[in-house]
Amino acid sequence: MSRNDRGPDRDHDLVLFGATGFAGGLTAEYLAAHAPEGFRWALAGRNREKLLRLRERLAETRPTCADLPLLHADAGDPRSLREVAESTRVVATTVGPYIRHGAPLVAACAESGTDYVDLAGEPEFIDLMYLRHHERARESGARLVHACGFDSVPHDLGVLYTVERLPEGVPLRIDGYVRASGTISGGTLASALAAVSRRRQTEAAARERRRVEPRPVGRRISAPLDRPRRSAKAGLWAVPLPTLDPRVVARSAAALERYGPDFRYRHYAGVRRLPVAVGGIVGMGALSALALLPAVRHTLSARLAPGEGPSPERRAKSWFTVRFFGEGGGRRVVTEVSGGDPGYGETAKMLAESALCLALDELPETSGQVTTAVAMGDALIERLVRAGIVFRTVSSGGRA
Repeated sequence: MSRNDRGPDRDHDLVLFGATGFAGGLTAEYLAAHAPEGFRWALAGRNREKLLRLRERLAETRPTCADLPLLHADAGDPRSLREVAESTRVVATTVGPYIRHGAPLVAACAESGTDYVDLAGEPEFIDLMYLRHHERARESGARLVHACGFDSVPHDLGVLYTVERLPEGVPLRIDGYVRASGTISGGTLASALAAVSRRRQTEAAARERRRVEPRPVGRRISAPLDRPRRSAKAGLWAVPLPTLDPRVVARSAAALERYGPDFRYRHYAGVRRLPVAVGGIVGMGALSALALLPAVRHTLSARLAPGEGPSPERRAKSWFTVRFFGEGGGRRVVTEVSGGDPGYGETAKMLAESALCLALDELPETSGQVTTAVAMGDALIERLVRAGIVFRTVSSGGRA
């Protein structure tokens, strides 16, 4: 079944699952404000009363939202998820932790040929979904695109934007430095704690994926974890980030010839002061060790329940900047991606625009589990720029 063939015979262009949660509510508000006229979207969740209240709130600012369809969907009820997947061209989900709640919906979309986007920053979940559903999604035509929020859109598309400003067919080296200010929600905290507590399972899933995933022929792709150091070019202390983001960048590089015959990406937190850098390293190590204890995880989870998050005033003060230093073929380029509240305001925007991009834009033919750079690339960059996220070239030229 082609993508065009399955469009008209489905009831919806997009279904948002988890719309009554904190991130889901922000995504629904963004869609209410920015979905084009005639776009057929719906809200899905397990609590109809909460969905009704959300729909009423959306209709206060956009009256047409009073007619939004409300669909029953429960992460513990695969049949309801299959019905949702079969009713729409694209599903966007904010229901996490994904390792606990996400797999049945991915399975339903892969089987139904339905495009899928989420906010997963959990490597184990993404690797397991590749192992279980990538091949079926390739057969059905579904595009399964994980990490469509701050994990990992600015980094994945920021590297693509940088690569496109460097020569073709030559080895490329890019370093990314992340700086951000913001707070987390209960859902994000739950996902992070779940990931930390499953370190062995995460490593096992990564090993199995490496064993079966094809490697690019005649090309070398790497995303090494560097040591903490002072970066003269960035003017910052560079603290390596062992997050999902460099893995996503490496998968984009493996899939796209434009990244050249020998590509390397390194990913850092950029910190201005050495004591802050040292404190961050020690703090992350201590939290990772303590979070292995069930009692500690319970205490941390109780401090911020799922569905809770920072106030509008706090989000308005939050920001992020990712600066990329690229070189190759004798040239250097410095680029930057920046925006507002990374965890929620901009993440909701990224997820919504990713879903709209899959539903509406002319895109490369692809299927299976793919990254944002592979599935949407420049089309999504253009959407995000129009939505207020900045992609810019800071400097270009000169000899490397």
